[in-house]
Amino acid sequence: MDDPEPGRQVGWVEQETGEYVRPVVRLAIRKRKPNGQWGTAVLISSLFPAEVEEVSESPLASSLDPATDLLLAHVRLYDQRGGGVETSFKGDKQGIALGKRSKKRFEAQQMVMLLGTLAHNLIIWAHRWLTPAASPGKLQHYGLLRMVRDVFHISGFLVFDALGQLIEIVLNRSAPLAPTLVTVLPQLLTLAHVAIRLGET
Repeated sequence: MDDPEPGRQVGWVEQETGEYVRPVVRLAIRKRKPNGQWGTAVLISSLFPAEVEEVSESPLASSLDPATDLLLAHVRLYDQRGGGVETSFKGDKQGIALGKRSKKRFEAQQMVMLLGTLAHNLIIWAHRWLTPAASPGKLQHYGLLRMVRDVFHISGFLVFDALGQLIEIVLNRSAPLAPTLVTVLPQLLTLAHVAIRLGET
């Protein structure tokens, strides 16, 4: 059927499939590209009708039949997405260079993927740990790329005692964010009894 958005057609994919662990519905979307050709995509959703209605914050009932109404509601939800997933993928590609790391063997590529996931999570966790303690707005809007480039690349050195225990972290005073970290990190490392200071590196 024709979608209210000009140049787009949508419909249910009715062919049976056993590829998914949980029940899903599939929507075929056909849209005319700027060059005049048609492009086709399949939207996969695990939302039940009640969930679609709740998320869209509008009732599904209309003058159309319920199946068509649900179909258009799925498409509208997709159109209203915030781009969080796409932004996250872009941040991973830029911040931890996922697109530049590929292996020929399946097992090696799987390990690269798992290490990428770990790196992504560590950066997100570090952002959550550092942001509340930093001055308002200082790190709040930093994505993966800026966390890696501006925060994790601050040079410095570590000082250990005779037993090999870390006792001090010295950050390069010329790095723009070093003063921020000097005020933030002590709050996170209180129990570790590690001193943080600025210095020449």
